[in-house]
Amino acid sequence: MSTTKRRALILISSARQLPLAEPTDVKSISTGFFLVEMAQVLKEFEKDYEFTFATPDGNAPQLDINGMALSMQAIEKTGIITVPLRMQQRRRSFDVNRFRQRHPELVARREQEIQFLERHIGRIPVSELLPNSEPELAEYRPELIRRLDKLPEGTFQSLQELVLRHRDPADPFTFADFDFIHTPGGHAPMVDFRDNPWLGEALHLARENGVIISLICHAPVAVTSTHHRIDAQGHPYVVSDNPFLAASISIVPAIGELFALRFLYPRIPGKKTRLSYFVDKAIKEAGFKLATSLNMAAPLLAYESSVRLLTGNGPQAIDQQAAKLRAILADTTAHQQQAAEKVTLAVHHNRRITS
Repeated sequence: MSTTKRRALILISSARQLPLAEPTDVKSISTGFFLVEMAQVLKEFEKDYEFTFATPDGNAPQLDINGMALSMQAIEKTGIITVPLRMQQRRRSFDVNRFRQRHPELVARREQEIQFLERHIGRIPVSELLPNSEPELAEYRPELIRRLDKLPEGTFQSLQELVLRHRDPADPFTFADFDFIHTPGGHAPMVDFRDNPWLGEALHLARENGVIISLICHAPVAVTSTHHRIDAQGHPYVVSDNPFLAASISIVPAIGELFALRFLYPRIPGKKTRLSYFVDKAIKEAGFKLATSLNMAAPLLAYESSVRLLTGNGPQAIDQQAAKLRAILADTTAHQQQAAEKVTLAVHHNRRITS
């Protein structure tokens, strides 16, 4: 029996600083990707899949420490539990050990996620604490860094490298090798996923080769890059007829960003805090339709089969998104098997007629 694993590409932003529009005296804040939005996919598929890890420029990504907050591990209940858990940490009587003991299931899930990071990625940097980061994370970050420092450095291919390998007749690599691409969010994709021609070329090559593309949280801003491709000489050009425009995109809404900027970790205490743009508005300005929900904290997925694009609106959606990705893959495999059986039957039928 064959033990060859199937292949998937995990694409992660390598941005480490997030520009701010306000306050004017703070140009940027430390940022990275959210492990919670990647670990569940690794868990769902690691038995059957070999993962290739890439970033836009080939540099190692940075783990956002704020994505390691225990509230993030609540997934579908994240929106309900975030503010109460932050309030618990503001009490004068706050004790980090008692706090963790009160939420053993969240601690256990975070620990499992770190084990996936250790097993598949290796040593990567961790973002700096921000003025409004949770107190529990101030205790957790040194523990996490000591743990990651014991690992070998991870290897990440650049999108340009993957595209050029795909085009090289002497290289056996092709985007068709991948069943799916998954990209976690966090704020980092806002920096290097928007209007990136090499990312646009990679997504179009994936589409042309039947690869399912899964984007979550801020990562769906990558769809703006599909308006761009790279020609044979390595020059970017604008796509005149973009098939990805058929998709409705699930994304973090502006109201959710404003809530986070007012109450959560991106906020600069005592000052109005604003990002350089809102991801939903950038996607809408690029001509895409938005998938919307009255409850911004509820999981919301959107899937467009014509371009095999799956998007989710944040960490609350990751468990459903991983399950949906599995279901799409199973459905795709079933259709491929049916098509192959039809071809086989047609061949046998033709042989009987001509014999």
